[in-house]
Amino acid sequence: MKEPSRVTPDLSGKRVLVVEDDPSIAIGLRINLESEGYEVHVAEDGQRGLELARSIAPDLIVLDVMLPLRNGLEVLNDLREGGYTMPIIMLSARAGEMDKVAALERGAEDYVAKPFSLAELLARVKAALRRGVVNSHERPRLTFGEIEVDVEGRTARRSGQPLDLTPTEFDVLLCLVRARGKALSRDEIFRTVWGPNHHGTARTVDNFVQQLRAKVEPDPQSPSFIQTVRGVGYRFDG
Repeated sequence: MKEPSRVTPDLSGKRVLVVEDDPSIAIGLRINLESEGYEVHVAEDGQRGLELARSIAPDLIVLDVMLPLRNGLEVLNDLREGGYTMPIIMLSARAGEMDKVAALERGAEDYVAKPFSLAELLARVKAALRRGVVNSHERPRLTFGEIEVDVEGRTARRSGQPLDLTPTEFDVLLCLVRARGKALSRDEIFRTVWGPNHHGTARTVDNFVQQLRAKVEPDPQSPSFIQTVRGVGYRFDG
């Protein structure tokens, strides 16, 4: 059956918070993000960034790792522990894999190493925001166990109680649920969720699956729904 055509979502007016202590980078990001139609707020240190994130509830945060007062990983951790699920893109001059893994394990949407391509960063911002926009052509609801997924509203509930899923966690879950019974490789999941031009590793997928299991499985240590397929990737049973 032919897939329905997708409508490009209107992202104008989306609120973006930039937390960056380098004035030249902060100003450049503000100018270019505003030229894309976003409402942009800027904080110069981690403490102010955390306060703004809590007060204005941005649709997305661009967050530097090395910041005065509170570093970016601390801000990220505080927001996720506080139930904030907006996508957070980390910026850092440290490009090591373990640094990226640490950020992703704490719930970062993405990790961009400095110096970065402005066009690439803007594309990643747009892609992350699109994941949070309702698409009216999607199937309305998917259910398994005590979980109900509202595809149009991009929300999930467990026994009627909301689940705090980040946009990427939601997309990984949707990818797995839609392929019920089919083993998907990590590369297939990565291409479906992040796209073919995104840089990442199999560990990225593993991290998000681990986070999902903690939120949707009755017993994350003995999963009932998201099964590991040795040598391949993952399969959703439910």
